[in-house]
Amino acid sequence: MKKYINIKGSLVDFDTPIVMGIVNVTPDSFYAASRKQTEDSLIARCRQIMEEGGAIIDIGAQSSSPESKFLSAEEEAARLMPALAAIRKEFPSAVLSVDTFYAEVAKRAVLDFGADIINDVSGGQIDENMFSTAAELNVPYILMQMRGTPQTMQQHTQYDNFIQDFLYYFSEKINRLNQLGVNDIIIDPGFGFSKTIEQNYELMACLKYLDVFEAPLLVGISRKSMIYKLLKTRPEESLNGTTALNTAALLSGADILRVHDVKEAVECVKIVTEIKKFDKPV
Repeated sequence: MKKYINIKGSLVDFDTPIVMGIVNVTPDSFYAASRKQTEDSLIARCRQIMEEGGAIIDIGAQSSSPESKFLSAEEEAARLMPALAAIRKEFPSAVLSVDTFYAEVAKRAVLDFGADIINDVSGGQIDENMFSTAAELNVPYILMQMRGTPQTMQQHTQYDNFIQDFLYYFSEKINRLNQLGVNDIIIDPGFGFSKTIEQNYELMACLKYLDVFEAPLLVGISRKSMIYKLLKTRPEESLNGTTALNTAALLSGADILRVHDVKEAVECVKIVTEIKKFDKPV
């Protein structure tokens, strides 16, 4: 099954998985090394992502950590727009993804600064205008599974049947998006969002079931608590665990890895791609 997304009239395929590098314009991201607060540090981070082989730069101005402050659209825009302006000026042809759950912020990012992709961790739940805005803007939309808000999500980990409920969530939302005319949809299982540690690993074991949607699959587990809590370490010590899970995700069909450590993820993609060349019936 061949998967594509349309970015500004060009078809991007996923014959080989790609890597999305994270840029956090926040003072409170859970992984301290990812926080970029000055224009120089932002530009340096974006250059690093591109030089290390990242295909997409994902820019967010609101932390999704449960301990973080919930920003209004205005507060988020005040952080995000200057960063987008600086990055777009320095890297006019870079593929930029804007990490926001506010429709108006997404609209400004796309129309004023040429953002190419909307990455909505709320799956359209926090801002009811997001789906129609994605249709209006006609850019790829990353649909993630989450319940509640980043601050309340861990209060919503009860499911009747975890995997069945999970599949229904995507089925219902993809149908709504398609009816509005949104066809370039990337699905993100939302590791770490409204899921226990055990549910995260059950989800990793069941990633192959998401093939039913015939949409590119994004996996973002970089240095998350499902790694460092299991291993009893810290985010700063979670690169090895991240690589292990990225490998598992790629073997289960992941098309995009969203990561802090781009070089290591690109190497992971290269190795798994080489293995898959020989994965044929005997």
